[in-house]
Amino acid sequence: MKRTKIILEENDIPRQWYNIMADMPTLPKPPLHPATHKPVGPDDLAAIFPMALIEQEVSQERWITIPKEVLDVYTLWRPSPLYRAHRLEKALGTPAKIYYKYEGVSPSGSHKTNTSIPQAFYNKQAGIRRIATETGAGQWGAAISLAGVFFGIEVTVYMVRVSYNQKPYRRISMETWGASVHPSPSNLTNSGRAILDKDPDSPGSLGIAISEAVEDAATHKDTNYALGSVLNHVLLHQTVIGLELKKQFEIAGDYPDIVIACCGGGSNLGGVSFPFLYDKIHGKQLRVIAVEPESCPTLTKGEFRYDFGDTAGLTPLLMMYTLGHDFVPPGIHAGGLRYHADSSLVSQLTHDGLIEARAYHQTEVFTAALLFAKSEGIIPAPESSHAIKCAIDEALLAKEEGKERTIVFNLSGHGYLDLTAYSDFIDGKIIDCAYPADKIKDALLRLPTIG
Repeated sequence: MKRTKIILEENDIPRQWYNIMADMPTLPKPPLHPATHKPVGPDDLAAIFPMALIEQEVSQERWITIPKEVLDVYTLWRPSPLYRAHRLEKALGTPAKIYYKYEGVSPSGSHKTNTSIPQAFYNKQAGIRRIATETGAGQWGAAISLAGVFFGIEVTVYMVRVSYNQKPYRRISMETWGASVHPSPSNLTNSGRAILDKDPDSPGSLGIAISEAVEDAATHKDTNYALGSVLNHVLLHQTVIGLELKKQFEIAGDYPDIVIACCGGGSNLGGVSFPFLYDKIHGKQLRVIAVEPESCPTLTKGEFRYDFGDTAGLTPLLMMYTLGHDFVPPGIHAGGLRYHADSSLVSQLTHDGLIEARAYHQTEVFTAALLFAKSEGIIPAPESSHAIKCAIDEALLAKEEGKERTIVFNLSGHGYLDLTAYSDFIDGKIIDCAYPADKIKDALLRLPTIG
């Protein structure tokens, strides 16, 4: 019998997170204060983040110890399984070996819980009563809502309006865990009201929702802000994925030629790839591919510039690939990938040639998702399906070239709360959104000028 699953024991959960800042050939440029354009210091961030996370954000220590309280919660779903996709390989007729790390086994259904749990823990330690945050498709909102329950913290979520309407069951899951959820842009904040004054029918964006959450946190002393992607400490927490994966490949007696993940802000890509990029930086031959939607092609068609992480310009300026902080992408179903920029870490590594970037249209992504569902049985999240499409393409290329390759992708979440998207695709209602070159060009013209 062929081995399908490689499952670790609970004592195999990593005891430390891996910090790629210790090994990067080029470190990202420092965040800049949104008003002064001077490097941001810890005091500038202390109004919305606990000091423990600020320290992780700037640390260059290779290993950061995972608190026992966080490990105790991780055991609910970690270690996550590694699957060999035998049935997908057969369907493709490829000589490539395809593996996927399945993060949909977490209680919230995605990888986001790997960082929501430590973020809630550190905020509780700091005496914070409430967390304000944003969410795109709802995976992050669900994850931080669950973490809030576990650590006794209230959670307020600003959910991108188009996803609020498309994905009601994600909203219901957040509310089931006790969170307050508001469609963004909302009338609850100055930044939300400003957007609605200009466009009462705005579909919203992650940049807008971030502005609302940051404003909420900054104007309430008992409230901190939490982010589900982009920031260094978020990607740090996600490295439990790649660290487990390396152990699983040792058991399999294999090692990947290609590591693939979808990329919106960078958390899932960083989590699965950074431990392998350590090997690449130190001489190992492998490829890391970040996959994004053609309708929001940050890495493939954005500019490597300083920009705000939010629409209103409340956040520090980060050096990253960006489409412009007020760019609003089309309302595709992969809402978690509708972000105008990418992590500074992912952006720098891409700029240095250590990560490749690729973009796909949503109809070809859903076609790949259906093939995966029919062969492997799991209905994947629309975001994760971008990685599936890339893995299929690489496996077919191996078939064309007659070469064996080992391919692994991160199946970052399941799609069982995204069935409306599948219904729309099956009914022929999903169309490809053309690259909005004029809107991106216009947004890039409004990037801040740094002297």
